[in-house]
Amino acid sequence: MRTQYYTASSLDGFIATEDDSLEWLFPLGDVNDTGYPRFIAEVGALAMGATTYEWMQRHVVNGDHGGRWPYTQPAWVFTHRRLPAVSEADIRFVQGDVRPVHAQMQAAAAGRNRWVVGGGDLAGQFLDAGLLDEIIVQVGSVTLGRGKPLLPRRLTQPPLQLVSATRVGPGFAELRYSVVRRT
Repeated sequence: MRTQYYTASSLDGFIATEDDSLEWLFPLGDVNDTGYPRFIAEVGALAMGATTYEWMQRHVVNGDHGGRWPYTQPAWVFTHRRLPAVSEADIRFVQGDVRPVHAQMQAAAAGRNRWVVGGGDLAGQFLDAGLLDEIIVQVGSVTLGRGKPLLPRRLTQPPLQLVSATRVGPGFAELRYSVVRRT
């Protein structure tokens, strides 16, 4: 059972544009051609930041991408403000330290993996707390120049350990890294 940060990034390291758009991502390929279907089948609980949750609300729940919350797993949303709930979804609004939430996620996941959906700063908080085990990133064949960083942390000692690199269609490389614990 691992805590994983699974996301997509531009070649220059951004997960979204400055205005939180992901439109650059969709022309690059079909998510079903990536490792995502296998990945999500092993997830028992997830965490996301408020900006990611609001994007999901606008573009998935209330948008043109299906109209339903896409996750059956319980989700913890880190926020400092009141956000609208999604009916028929197990969403828990939280704030503060990621450690107690991680413990709740671990209990709810019942032996399955925990997914830090995004954003990069939230994944960094799990990393800082020593709770992140793996980073899986779909690197797209575009550059954005500016935007929301993949992981706004300096991570050099010890470096991540590359576990695998897989080509996904003409527009992506899936990189899987193990997080080496600082001693």
